Amino acid sequence: MILSGRGVSAVLGPTNTGKTHFAIERMVAHGSGIIGLPLRLLAREVYTRVVERVGAQNVALVTGEEKISPPKARFSVCTVEAMPRETKAAFVAIDEIQLAGDLERGHIFTDRLLHLRGREETLLLGSATMKSILIQLLPGITIVERPRLSQLFYAGQKKITRLPQRTAIVAFSAEEVYAIAELIRRQRGGAAVVLGALSPRTRNAQVGLYQEGDVEYLVATDAIGMGLNLDVDHVAFAQDRKFDGYQFRNLNPGELGQIAGRAGRHIKDGTFGVTGRVAPFDEELVERLQTHQFDSVKVLQWRTEKFDFSSIAGLQRSLDAVPRVEGLTRALPATDQQALEYLSRYPEIADITDRPERVEKLWEACALPDYRRITPAQHADLIQSLYFDLVRRGTVNEDFLAEQVRRSDRTDGEIDTLSARIAQIRTWTYVSNRPGWLADPTHWQEKTREIEDRLSDALHERLTKRFVDRRTSVLMKRLRENAMLEAEISVNGDVFVEGHAMGQLAGFRFTPISGMEGPDAKAVQAAAYKALALEFEARAARLHASGNNDLAIGSDGLVRWLGDPVARLIGTDHILHPRVILLADEQLTGMARDHVAARIERFVNHHISTVLKPLDDLSRAEDLQGLAKGLAFQLVENLGVLFRRDVADDVKTLDQDGRASMRRYGVRFGAYHIFMPALLKPAPAELITLLWALKHDGLDKPGYGDLIPVLAAGRTSVVTDPSYERMFYKLAGFRFLGKRAVRIDILERLADLIRPLLQWKPGSPARPDGAYDGRRFTTTTAMLSILGATPDDMEEILKGLGYRADSISAEEAAAFLAAHTGSAPTQAAATEKNEDDSVDDADQAGETASEGEAPAAVAEEQPAAAAEDAASAEQPAESTEPKPVLLWRPGGRSDNQRGTGRPGGDRRPQGQRNAAPREGGEAGGEKRGEGRRDDRRSDNRGERRDDNRGKFAGKGDRQDRGDRKDRGPRPERDNNKSQPARFEAKPPRKEKPLDPDSPFAKLAALKEQLKK
Repeated sequence: MILSGRGVSAVLGPTNTGKTHFAIERMVAHGSGIIGLPLRLLAREVYTRVVERVGAQNVALVTGEEKISPPKARFSVCTVEAMPRETKAAFVAIDEIQLAGDLERGHIFTDRLLHLRGREETLLLGSATMKSILIQLLPGITIVERPRLSQLFYAGQKKITRLPQRTAIVAFSAEEVYAIAELIRRQRGGAAVVLGALSPRTRNAQVGLYQEGDVEYLVATDAIGMGLNLDVDHVAFAQDRKFDGYQFRNLNPGELGQIAGRAGRHIKDGTFGVTGRVAPFDEELVERLQTHQFDSVKVLQWRTEKFDFSSIAGLQRSLDAVPRVEGLTRALPATDQQALEYLSRYPEIADITDRPERVEKLWEACALPDYRRITPAQHADLIQSLYFDLVRRGTVNEDFLAEQVRRSDRTDGEIDTLSARIAQIRTWTYVSNRPGWLADPTHWQEKTREIEDRLSDALHERLTKRFVDRRTSVLMKRLRENAMLEAEISVNGDVFVEGHAMGQLAGFRFTPISGMEGPDAKAVQAAAYKALALEFEARAARLHASGNNDLAIGSDGLVRWLGDPVARLIGTDHILHPRVILLADEQLTGMARDHVAARIERFVNHHISTVLKPLDDLSRAEDLQGLAKGLAFQLVENLGVLFRRDVADDVKTLDQDGRASMRRYGVRFGAYHIFMPALLKPAPAELITLLWALKHDGLDKPGYGDLIPVLAAGRTSVVTDPSYERMFYKLAGFRFLGKRAVRIDILERLADLIRPLLQWKPGSPARPDGAYDGRRFTTTTAMLSILGATPDDMEEILKGLGYRADSISAEEAAAFLAAHTGSAPTQAAATEKNEDDSVDDADQAGETASEGEAPAAVAEEQPAAAAEDAASAEQPAESTEPKPVLLWRPGGRSDNQRGTGRPGGDRRPQGQRNAAPREGGEAGGEKRGEGRRDDRRSDNRGERRDDNRGKFAGKGDRQDRGDRKDRGPRPERDNNKSQPARFEAKPPRKEKPLDPDSPFAKLAALKEQLKK
């Protein structure tokens, strides 16, 4: 082999030296020319540039899968594999000649640079590492070295999420590329991906995303090192090892320099560094990369260009030939040679390949690229099918080709599926472009090209959808252009900036849609706020001028304007004046913010004073004096409801003028409660519950808001839920009485029914229904009706109010009534008193019962049924045995030492019987005394109960009732248990000091701590 370099020039240097641009300029200066490039993608780029110079009719594009051949084309742009072995063109250029040392493709580059020459000029382009080997192989060659146009600097190690914009991140596996691109999308808006496995059209589209500024990051394999002209400022290595087709190995400094050199274009400097799990480069390597000092290429891969087609064995022997020139080495078997090795073992192949032209045809078929990356055996089977068709039919069976093409013609599926289909169709695109392989090559070239383009576009779409946040990328591009962003807000508050959904604007708060993170996301949000600045100002003006009907306070404590939350209420020391916290972004500033805050505060104050007007008027009352003023203060603090037992002394002391002045403000003095009936409606009750919950962190407590619908439905009583916060019953206007809770005003109506029964005297002509002996009574249908309760419920309610029952037989009750009643029982107008007429009696009964308070909403009382005899009222008609009659009486302190008078006797142990609650205690399924303690805790707000509460017929009661001489004959005392006992007020017992070491003292101390 005698090689010469005369007439050959080599332009060598690092990346960004303008070598490719120089070759294009030299080619168009000749009458004809051909240039070979390492990638189909790069060939497309150069083809476009040459067309811009000389016109499309003068330029041909020839690759293994694509041919554009105008009839009068003077210039050809090819991949190196598609370059002819001989040419008559005046100019020949081969780019990236350092690939002649590549183990897989090197022998093709070696063949072209050694043998392909232009008539007038031959130009070799590549790295300076080729200088010595070119001088050795091509004596007389002219070497031109070009310096890099810009500087390259090492930037060290950085996290992927902190890499600067216009960065190319390099990895060497599809999985790693996809993982990095996904991370970049989440953190920085998106990235383009470039892989060798992608079709050229898809790679072009992805590079276009990056070049046009739609994304700021490019994640790629070392494919970007092959001459692609990209606007890259920084190259970051996420991997420094790759699989070269034979083994995993570290990249050498020359390969790293080829990739890092893509940073910086023309005179703009660039940087490189590492990211991810790659260790920082050592100083020596950094120095070599910055100064472009790499090891020279020692040998080039070579394979003979003289093939022996006499037989398959002869062809194999020629392929095994070794070079006889120093500096060349025999290449490892490539894909075509591996396929030949497999096919040579098939007997049917050996039988049919019996002449030189068929051996040559077999070798031509073996050149089919393995786009699908399948095993050599599978690839050989495909080649065998094609070869048999070419030998037996002269062309490839088009029915078989049509079936294969049809299978690939689908654009559904994800990235991997589309990539596999593209690889499949590229195989048939190659077949259609082989001369003489098809009967109608033009049809199939157009067909396969159309399908490949469609699949490539679909793959580009999937890649973009997965790895690019279009919204963020477009907005970032507009921000870089310093353009005014156009914002649009839909009726339901959706915010669109530049046509892209950015989030939701509710009131004065903008909520970005999910998935926006990282520094770029902050910039995009800032852009959205900038675009929304005028909208914030306009909304502030509209709210300031809006009416009260446009604003509302929800049960969640939020103030809403036209349905959107604009403020939140929090509790303060003054329960009727909660604090308003504005819910607005920082972009609402200055006077606009002040106007919004002032308008909302004005609405909140107006709403509370309107809905709770009776309570607000009472809190502002200036005509109340002395005890009346103090009682009013307590009533306001307790939101309109006081248990009468808690203020018994104050009520006794309050004179009639004081009571009258409070009644003018809507206060009612009931038997069990001091309350304001106007607050027992759903709207005031709901607001009262909210205000209490704001002050006591009760919005999340069980039962919050659940009792307001019960009140709105007109229910007079309800089964209690032990999981609910006890205070919510009182706030909603119910009195908690064990298993049932009863509306406060209904309890006062019950007191009106009970009062005449206890005032009736035996022997009087008209006995009210339910009266017994003037001290005890039985339940009536009227009581059950207004309470909406069963007889069992009635027991629980009366016990909860402090009444105690004595059980006697029905016969005994009937005999007693017969002896002391002169006429049929009737309940005429005993309860038909208006509030003003009955208030004194209610006060007297209240002081007797010493019970608490509740609001009073007016509920219609259903007419009572015809009165029945007390004994028969307690006994169902179908009962086989007479049911005992319960005689109810007000409980007293002495009940702690008595039995409860239950039907059938009390069989509980003596200790439990003695533990029966005194008046005002809870009953019915509760632990004895628990409800009483809870009432004190929830309703008294820390006030201690008076020692004199619960005393029947006490001194204060006698004074308040006046001097009433004719009280009827007093029944004689005897040992008859059916005779009621008389309860007298007793002086309070002196408490004995507790032993500080006793468990009772420790328990009392613990309770005091819990109260604090």
